[in-house]
Amino acid sequence: MNDDQLLRYSRHLLLDELGVEGQERILAGHALVIGAGGLGSPVAFYLGTAGVGRITIVDNDEVDLTNLQRQIIHDMSRIGTPKAQSAGASIAGINPEVHVRALVRRADAALLDELVAEADVVLDCSDNFSTRQAVNLACVRQRKPLVSGAAIRFDGQVSVYDVRRVDAPCYACVFPPDQQFDEVRCATMGVFAPLVGIIGTVQAGEALKLLAGIGTSLAGRLQMLDARSMEWSEIRVPRHAGCSVCSSLR
Repeated sequence: MNDDQLLRYSRHLLLDELGVEGQERILAGHALVIGAGGLGSPVAFYLGTAGVGRITIVDNDEVDLTNLQRQIIHDMSRIGTPKAQSAGASIAGINPEVHVRALVRRADAALLDELVAEADVVLDCSDNFSTRQAVNLACVRQRKPLVSGAAIRFDGQVSVYDVRRVDAPCYACVFPPDQQFDEVRCATMGVFAPLVGIIGTVQAGEALKLLAGIGTSLAGRLQMLDARSMEWSEIRVPRHAGCSVCSSLR
């Protein structure tokens, strides 16, 4: 690290668990962020400020006024701008050393297979079940850790799905692809603005720990937050031996 980096990341360097070696692993890391909305905003910001060397952001949507209540990486001047590009500009404004690749594309299976293979950690900040399943499938195939979050109304959840651990489940172990889930979106159901910040920040923290090789991840644990009472609950989520996605790929 050069002198500027030593100063910028000095508060990380003071942490015994992280230090110079951990920060250098972060600087060399590559994070793939799917979605630059409510969850993607704090995720991308904190990965950028922490110095993740490369961040790929995928989102095919544009910024509109209704986003600004909670999507803090965007501002009024970016209305009509692709969210991925807006997020990249915000990261560059606070840490120009980070290399951001902004892809204004839908995260389909072919693109995910390509991008996940290049990444060290994947963060699912999408807002629909089909995309989450596609991201999980690509992560299982490529043996890459997945940090997944969701938030709607006052309810949030977050976990890590890391198939490099033989005892850890993938996303489909917990939420099988063939189950019927009611798709609920903030456009019709609403979302408490700080909730996405809380869940997204936890996602960023889990990704940074994975990149730095420190601490214990949320793999095998699903944390849920009721922001009405600000109460967290946690359940253990084991690997499902009959999972249609990961059982044959382990």
